Amino acid sequence: MIEIQELTKAFGGNIVLDKVTFSIHNREFLVILGSSGAGKSTLLRCINGLLAPTSGQIRMDGTVYTQKNIRELRRKVGFIFQHYEVIGNLSVMQNVLLGSLGTKSFWNVFFSREERVKAAEAIELVGLGDKVHVRVDQLSGGQKQRVGIARAVFQNPQVILADEPVASLDPVTSLEILSLLKRIKEEKGTTIVCNLHQLEYARTFGERIIGIRHGMIQYDGQASRITEADIRNIYGNAYMLEQGEREEEGRTAAQLVHS
Repeated sequence: MIEIQELTKAFGGNIVLDKVTFSIHNREFLVILGSSGAGKSTLLRCINGLLAPTSGQIRMDGTVYTQKNIRELRRKVGFIFQHYEVIGNLSVMQNVLLGSLGTKSFWNVFFSREERVKAAEAIELVGLGDKVHVRVDQLSGGQKQRVGIARAVFQNPQVILADEPVASLDPVTSLEILSLLKRIKEEKGTTIVCNLHQLEYARTFGERIIGIRHGMIQYDGQASRITEADIRNIYGNAYMLEQGEREEEGRTAAQLVHS
């Protein structure tokens, strides 16, 4: 579905992604796992066309990303931001409808009845059917993230990229959001690519994990097959320092999953 070949991204003299190569398969739940600063966000922004690679190629359905076709390709990709990126003084419905602005011309910002029906369906899907006309600044953090997910679903994308979608949320809400993404994948057949730094969330929800450290891939395989050695390669020297925190998150997540 999406092929990344020798992808390198540098900012000045700082190489953030170093010859990254992998494929994203249709209808999979893929987790990009790594510590903060590993290059995960830059990778997703390159896949979405928000950043242009320094070198290398990205293909979607066999078509190479170029300046001429990037807008058309981005219509196939939904994006969920870590910090919600919603407009507080607009309603849930208005925020979701904004997801279609990329398909409209400067002179046509009218939303049709059909678009409003589709937006309402997306809002219902994420569990905010009773909040359609509520201002977003009156919602909780988890509800704001649901608005962002509804906006992405409204675009009817082939793939949804989620950049640390639970980084600012408590464990209970985090599990709800990741479970929602998994349900969207199963019910709508949407490919999900999700950046995470929490190992246990990656193991619980990911079908496949790509582990990244210092902009280079350290692991690419089934979530169930990742080993202690693989984890050390992904987290490096930070592994022992973060292990206690991740284990505690994992215990909390496991308790919530089985409760």
